Amino acid sequence: QLIDTPATGRAGGVYTWEEVQSHCNRNDQWLVIDRKVYNITQWAKRHPGGIRVISHYAGEDATEAFTAFHPDLKFVRKFLKPLLIGELAATEPSQDRNKNATITQDFHTLRAKAEREGLFQARPLFFCLHLGHILLLEALAWLIIWIWGTSWTLTFLSAVMLATAQLQAGWLQHDFGHLSVFKKSSWNHVLHKFAIGHLKGASANWWNHRHYQHHAKPNIFSKDPDVNMLHVFVVGATQPVEYGIKKIKYMPYHYQHQYFFLVGPPLLIPVYFHIQIIRTMISRHDWVDLAWSLSYYLRYLCCSVPMYGLFGSVVLLSFVRFLESNWFVWVTQMNHLPMNIDHDKHQDWLSMQLHATCNIEQSPFNDWFSGHLNFQIEHHLFPTMPRHNYHVVAPQVRALCEKHGVPYQVKTMWRGLADVFMSLKNSGDLWLDAYLHK
Repeated sequence: QLIDTPATGRAGGVYTWEEVQSHCNRNDQWLVIDRKVYNITQWAKRHPGGIRVISHYAGEDATEAFTAFHPDLKFVRKFLKPLLIGELAATEPSQDRNKNATITQDFHTLRAKAEREGLFQARPLFFCLHLGHILLLEALAWLIIWIWGTSWTLTFLSAVMLATAQLQAGWLQHDFGHLSVFKKSSWNHVLHKFAIGHLKGASANWWNHRHYQHHAKPNIFSKDPDVNMLHVFVVGATQPVEYGIKKIKYMPYHYQHQYFFLVGPPLLIPVYFHIQIIRTMISRHDWVDLAWSLSYYLRYLCCSVPMYGLFGSVVLLSFVRFLESNWFVWVTQMNHLPMNIDHDKHQDWLSMQLHATCNIEQSPFNDWFSGHLNFQIEHHLFPTMPRHNYHVVAPQVRALCEKHGVPYQVKTMWRGLADVFMSLKNSGDLWLDAYLHK
């Protein structure tokens, strides 16, 4: 067998997994898609989804992630052609490391079946109605104030309606961001900028570069930004013990389940995300996203300043963000925080996603309240699938998991919320034990 060893590679090269895996540092990155080997070292910097998400797959098989994230594979393959340096040796398996070949094949079959059944086709009316109810909520919130005045009661009612509109706009921008509404990616991108920029005042590029990493490697340290807790919390069963053994104590982690209520849900959107978004747009010179974001604040101030003045408008917006943040954190964390959080085990797509996600029971309220992210498992397996089809594919996913002995967890809403609290307490206890005794 011919093994081509130079770091640059050449189009006719034949490689082993061992060699591919050696090209996984920042200045030398290879990956495998459908047994073809690609040198992505230079392309990673120009990758539309960001350098980090593609770099997380350097040195390994990226076939399943590639298929999951790109709705138009034929179009994307045009960009792959110049990067091709060879293929895997005939004696090498199609899967690397801990990826289960049978599960991978069965999941591929399930995805093909879902595509044949039209489950990746969006219903325009669903998304039009969703946008309509967001605009209606926001309009009613301002009308109440303009017509009946700015009493504390009416201001509170208006703030709740504005926060609800913000959260629902958050679920809608999530749909566009995952390219799950229109067949043409460009249409999704434009509407994504409108939804996250003009309806919410945030940045599409910031969201894309952050959120796709989460999907590519969920609950995996140093790869999923959502488990980068900035030393404020320790999560999972591995990190607390590591911190404890190294005597790391930035915070009293055995009380984190209590101070979570003060610094987690209330502050994530109003403080942390706010600072991160502004810093990202300015440092990357992302003037288009900044213009979209400013259009939201201009519209908000035009509506609020005549009634509340500038200071009152800032206070009202801060309260709206506070309400939105509490809602957002509890909904998004109940699917992930109580699940397995660890270093990369290089599992196949299905196993990796199922270890990091769980579902919340279906009901019309739960669907609306969580933006259909109560079907978090299906969303993670098929990120480009329109959310109104999750309930259709869910029984097939569950059957596949049962066949291969992969746990498929479904909880009540209350159980999911309670598990966020309990998981933080358990992680804090693990840290304290390791800190004192190991």
